[in-house]
Amino acid sequence: MRALTWQGIEKVSVEEVPDPRIQEPTDAIVRVTSTAICGSDLHLYGVLAPFLTAGDIIGHEFMGIVEEVGTNVTGLAVGDRVVVPFTISCGKCWMCQRGLFAQCETTQVTEQDKGARLFGYTSLYGAVPGGQAEYVRVPHADFGPIKVPDELPDERFLFLSDILPTAWQGVVFADVEPDSTVAILGLGPVGQLAVRCAQEQGAGRVIGVDLVPERLDRARRLGAEVLDSSATDDVAEALKEMTQGRGPDSVVDAVGMEAHGNPISKKIIAMASRLPKPVGQPAIEHAGIDRLAALHTAIDAVRRGGTVSLSGVYGGAIDPMPMMTMFDKGITMRMGQCHVKRWSTELLDRLVDSDPFGVDDLTTHHVPLDDAPAAYKMFQEKSDGCIKVVLKP
Repeated sequence: MRALTWQGIEKVSVEEVPDPRIQEPTDAIVRVTSTAICGSDLHLYGVLAPFLTAGDIIGHEFMGIVEEVGTNVTGLAVGDRVVVPFTISCGKCWMCQRGLFAQCETTQVTEQDKGARLFGYTSLYGAVPGGQAEYVRVPHADFGPIKVPDELPDERFLFLSDILPTAWQGVVFADVEPDSTVAILGLGPVGQLAVRCAQEQGAGRVIGVDLVPERLDRARRLGAEVLDSSATDDVAEALKEMTQGRGPDSVVDAVGMEAHGNPISKKIIAMASRLPKPVGQPAIEHAGIDRLAALHTAIDAVRRGGTVSLSGVYGGAIDPMPMMTMFDKGITMRMGQCHVKRWSTELLDRLVDSDPFGVDDLTTHHVPLDDAPAAYKMFQEKSDGCIKVVLKP
């Protein structure tokens, strides 16, 4: 089969690789019909090189048709149309029984002291072959895959794999109350969905912050107020001015380590990603830092007693945190990998009859799998009005 493989820093290529096969009785083989490039994939593209090996199949947002099932998979049949959560969980362990599917004790990468295995996301998370491919082996298919109706286009359901539940959880974790004010930092795909999730969860005002015109325009069309971060020297102060000097009740950081700002951190991260594996891995795991512009903005902007929710991915082990400010303001912080299956039934029910989250027109670029290398570059550079890319194997 053909699959997108990581080959080096900012270098991916489509290669012929062996077809996946059933290895465990709880496996399934899915023929991929659509697979997306996620903002988290950019961390693989440019940062996490020490945890990748040339030839690794990447990608974790995908859906398709079940081609084969293991002997212990009773809930799926050949021909079923499914979305596959990016977190691999068993549904039975202590963590899963509590809805903490991203911490599944059956699939935890204990040798790395990490949570549940993820599709296509480095040796830190199990080195499981990913979904930017023609076929994927899906472990724990007796629990994970989400069956979806046949009559609607892929894009109605594809984002149930990651970014829609990630946005939904991010807003839930932000403790949104009726008529409260929520600021969304970063209006990429997760941020765009978070705007609608906040509105669905009852927020009175939603303020979206970004610097890319196309993203700001789309959020405005969704009903958000927008703040162009390139037009102010202090985003936190600007948000306070928009909220009677108090600050938003909740702030969702949908940016993470890809934040603009702090060129020194950017250079250090770039250097660490180019170190040989024996040096680079411990450097990132134990001495890594992030570009924290978005996180510090969230902490500065949120009102006293408010909540900061982190949906953006951070990986630094020694990130400096403004603990005095956090304590003095009495803020709540919530974060973590998305527990996809915790939200999937509720979100699927909302998607079957309508499009309350704006998923139908979120994708700006549909490209063949063979064009994925150019699409990665376009997505990284935010060129050609790119907000979301869907690949078609």
